[in-house]
Amino acid sequence: MAMMKKKGDRLVFAYYVTGHGFGHATRVVEVVRHLIVAGHDVHVVTAAPDFVFTSEIQSPRLFIRKVLLDCGAVQADALTVDPLASLEMYSKTAVLPRASILATEVEWLKSIEADLVVSDVVPVVCQAAANAGISSVCVSNFSWDFIYAEYVMAAGYDHRSIVWQIAQDYSHCKFLIRLPGYCPMPAFRDVIDVPLVVRRLHKSRAEPAGWNLKKEYLPAGWLCLVCGASENQELPPNFRKLAKDAYTPDVIAASDCMLGKIGYGTFSEALAYKLPFVFVRRDYFNEEPFLRNMLEYYQGGIEMIRRDFLTGRWIPYLERAISLKPCYQGGSNGGEVAACILQDTAVGKHYASDKFSGARRLQDAIVLGYQLQRAVGKDICIPYWYSLAANELSLHTALPTIETTKTTSITEVCTEDFEILHGDIHGLSDTASFLKSLARLDASYDSGKNTKCQMRERVAAAALFNWEEEIFVARAPGRLDVMGGIADYSGSLVLQMPIREACHVAVQKNDPSKQKLWKHVQARQHIDGQGPKPILQIVSFGSELSNRGPTFDMDLSDFLQGEQPISYKKAKEYFARDPAQKWAAYVAGTILVLMRELGVRFENSISIVVSSAVPEGKGVSSSAAVEVASMSAIAASHGLNIAPRDLALLCQKVENHIVGAPCGVMDQMASVCGEANKLLAMVCQPAEVLGLVEIPSHIQFWGIDSGIRHSVGGADYGSVRIGTFLGRKMIKSMASEISSYSLANGNSDWQVCAMNSDEMEKDGRELLEVEASLDYLCNLSPHRYEAVFAKKLPEYITGEAFMEKYVDHEDSVTVIDQKRNYAVRASTRHPIYENFRVKCHYSYSACGLGSDGTDRLVKLVQEMQHSKSYRSGNGSLYGAKITGGGSGGTVCVIGSNCLRSSQQILEIYLQGGQLGKLGNVTDSIIMRIQLWRMDNLMLQIQQRYKDATGFMPFIFEGSSPGAAKFGYLKIRRRSPANPI
Repeated sequence: MAMMKKKGDRLVFAYYVTGHGFGHATRVVEVVRHLIVAGHDVHVVTAAPDFVFTSEIQSPRLFIRKVLLDCGAVQADALTVDPLASLEMYSKTAVLPRASILATEVEWLKSIEADLVVSDVVPVVCQAAANAGISSVCVSNFSWDFIYAEYVMAAGYDHRSIVWQIAQDYSHCKFLIRLPGYCPMPAFRDVIDVPLVVRRLHKSRAEPAGWNLKKEYLPAGWLCLVCGASENQELPPNFRKLAKDAYTPDVIAASDCMLGKIGYGTFSEALAYKLPFVFVRRDYFNEEPFLRNMLEYYQGGIEMIRRDFLTGRWIPYLERAISLKPCYQGGSNGGEVAACILQDTAVGKHYASDKFSGARRLQDAIVLGYQLQRAVGKDICIPYWYSLAANELSLHTALPTIETTKTTSITEVCTEDFEILHGDIHGLSDTASFLKSLARLDASYDSGKNTKCQMRERVAAAALFNWEEEIFVARAPGRLDVMGGIADYSGSLVLQMPIREACHVAVQKNDPSKQKLWKHVQARQHIDGQGPKPILQIVSFGSELSNRGPTFDMDLSDFLQGEQPISYKKAKEYFARDPAQKWAAYVAGTILVLMRELGVRFENSISIVVSSAVPEGKGVSSSAAVEVASMSAIAASHGLNIAPRDLALLCQKVENHIVGAPCGVMDQMASVCGEANKLLAMVCQPAEVLGLVEIPSHIQFWGIDSGIRHSVGGADYGSVRIGTFLGRKMIKSMASEISSYSLANGNSDWQVCAMNSDEMEKDGRELLEVEASLDYLCNLSPHRYEAVFAKKLPEYITGEAFMEKYVDHEDSVTVIDQKRNYAVRASTRHPIYENFRVKCHYSYSACGLGSDGTDRLVKLVQEMQHSKSYRSGNGSLYGAKITGGGSGGTVCVIGSNCLRSSQQILEIYLQGGQLGKLGNVTDSIIMRIQLWRMDNLMLQIQQRYKDATGFMPFIFEGSSPGAAKFGYLKIRRRSPANPI
C-alpha cells in the first residue's frame, strides 16, 4: 500500500472536464494553473481543444488526454437545448458503455498513480475513483442530476434512472467545491464555498485589435468584437472577427459591455471586471436562472428579448447597458482557493463545511425533489408549496390569501382598492387576491420601490397600466375530466367539472399616444420613426424564476399583412421563433383569432397581466384557462358580446392553429360554460351542451396528480389522435366499398362481404351510406363496429402506407409523419366504447397513453375498495380513472363526501402518487421529504375540512364557476384621497 504523501511533495491530479461547452474548460484552466505553479502534475481529461489550456499554461507538468465521458446538453441551436436528444446522447455516451468506462478509468488512474481525482463535473469518474481507492472532489456551480431532472420531466420520463445514477455517482466524492451562482445539489455529502473562478488578465485595459450582422445594429461610433464567428462569415465594418484562440478575458476587460448568452465563464468575468452584460435567454439551460439572478442582483445584467436579438434591435439595450453600475465586490480568486483545498485534500487534510451541512443538503433535496415533479413555468428555485407561504412578502408569484372577518366581506376588501364599475367577484377569494395584487403593483410603482429585490415581472407589471383608467378582469377555471377524455375530438359525450384553481387576466386598452411603454419598446418606436402605434404588452406572473421570459411585447401591426390578418400558419411560426416567449401564443393568439374570425380591428394599444393558479402539465386544462380568460377580458374591454359556446370554439382555434396543440373542444367548453359543483354534460359534435348535472351532496370528485407531466402538444397524444382519424377514414372507405359492392352484386354477396348475417337488415344499405360519410367515430355503435369493421382495421400502419391508399386523414390540426407507425385499431376502438360506457383508464394504456404513475394510483384506489375497512363499512372511495390527454397528468377519483374519503386520498398519495422505487441515497432523502410534507398537509386538510374550505397542493378538490358565469369585472383604482 502506497504511503500518504506530505505537504510539499509533488502530487498527481487527474482533472476531468465535462463535455459541455468551453466554460467548464476555461475555469478549469485557472485551477490547474495554480496547481502546476505549486509544483504538481495535472492530467486533464477533456474533449475541449488543446489551445484552451496551452494558451494559458505552458508547462511539462500539464498532460492532456482527449476522452469524452459525458455529453452535457445537446443543442438544437446556439440558444436552444433538445432535452430528449440530450438524454439519449448521455445514455449512449455514459450509460451503455458504463462498465467499460469504469474499467478503463480505474486502470488509467492507477497507472498515473493519481493522488486525487477532480471532476468538473463528470459523474461517472466519482465512481471510478472510488473503485480505484482514490479520493475525489467535484468543482462546479451545478450538477447534471439537477439539469437532467428538467429534461426528464419535459421529454424523457423513461430516462429518469439517469438522474438517480448520476446522483449516486456524485455521492462517492468527498465534497463539492461550490462556485457562486450555484444550483441545488443534494447528492454531495459536503460543500465548501469558494469565490468566483476567473481567468487572470494578460493585458491592461486598451483597445484590442452564425449571425447575419449589419452595421446599423450598433449605435454610431461603436465597435463590436465577435468571438466564435465562422471563417467564411463576412462582417460589417463596425464588427471585428476575433481569432479562435483569442484570450477573451483581455477582450472582455477592454470592452464597455458584453452581449451574448450566459455561461459560467462569461458570467464570472462580467461580474469580476464589472462589465455590463446584455444577455439572451436560453431554453433548458437550467443553471442559467441562478447565474442570471446573481448577475442582476449586482446590477450587471440586462435581458435582450430573443426576437430583438435576431432582428438586430440592439441599440436600446446597449445604450441602457452602459448606464449600469455593476457593484460586485466579492472575491475573484476562486481558482487559487480551490487549488489550495485540492492540495490539502490530496495529502489527507480533512475539509468540512459548517455545521449546517445537513440542513443544506436537506434543503437542496427538497428543491431537487420538487424539480422532478414540478409543473412547467413554476419557480424552479423554490417549491410551489413553499411559495404559498412566502408570498406575503411579495417575493413569489402565488397570490396572497385574503382573510375576512365576520364584519368584513371579500367584496369590501376589494372595494377598498378598486371601484367596481361592472360585475361581481362572486365571493371568490382568488379573485379578491388577484385584485389585491394589482393594487400592490400600483402602490409599488407610485412609491418608486422598484428595487433589485423585486422580481422583474412585478416591476414590468407595475409600469404597465394607467391606474386612473378602466381595467377589465376575467376569470376562467381549469377542469377535471370526469368522463370523455381523448374521445372529445371523436364527438363523444363528456362530463367535465370546473375546478377551484383558475386563471385571472387583467386587460386595459389605451390610445397609443397614452399607453405606458417599456423602455425597449419606446426605443424601438423611436428608431422606427413612425410615432405612436398600437402595441401589445403582456406580463405573465409565475415565469420569472423558471427559464421562461416573463414579458412579451409586439406591434399589433405584426398581425397584419397589408389590410388583412396574417394566416394562422404565419402566426404559429412567429411565436415559435423564441421558445422562451412561446407562452405568449396562448394570450396574444386570441387577438388574431378575433381578427380573423369576427373581423375585429384593434386600433388601440393593449396591456395585459396574466396570473394563473392552474398548474401546468397536470392534465387539468391550464392552457384552456389562459385562452378563455384572455379572450374574455379582451372581448369585454372592446365591447364584444360573444356567446359562451362561440367563445370556447374560438379559443380552441388558438390552441389548434396558433399554439399547434391538437386538442378537442371539451377543455375550452368546460372553462367557459361550467358551473360550480356541477358537471357539464356535452356532446362534442362540435360542442353541444346537453345540460348541467348537479353533483349530489354525498358525492365528491378529486384529482390526484401523478407527478408525470402531461402535454396535449406531446408526441403520444398527437399520434393517438392521428391513429383515430386514420381509423375513421378507413371505416368510411370500407363502408363506401361495401355499399358499392352490394349495389352491384346483390344482398347475398353483400352479406358475405359484411361477414355477419345480422347485417342483412332492410335498412343496412342506408346505414352503410351514413357510415361512408361518418363525421364522428362516436356515432358508430360498438356492436356495429365489432360486426363490420373491427377485424378489417390493421393494428398498425405507417403514415406512408396510409397516404398511398387514402391520401388524407381529414384532420386539419395534425400532420401525418410518413415514417411513423401509427396504432390504428386501439386508437379507433377507444372513443367508440368511451361514448357508451366509461371504460377509459385501461383503454388509455391500450392506446399508448397510460403511465406507471396513473396506473399505480388507480390500483391503489381499487385495493382500498377491496380492503377490510371498506368491506366493514368504512370505505368511501368508489373508483378512479386517468383523465384528459393521458400520458401522466391527473387521475380522477370519485367517492363519498366525507372526512374518511379525504384520509384515504391522503393514504393513496403517500403510498404511490409521486414516488417510484427507492434505489439510492437521493431517492431516500426525497422520500423522507415527501412524507414530512404530507404530514403537514394532512394537518392542513383536516383543519380545512373542519372549516369546509382549503386547498392541498397536487390534490385538486372543489369547484368554481366558469368564465361565462363569472362574466367580467370593470374596475378603476381608487385614489388615496377618495376612499370608499
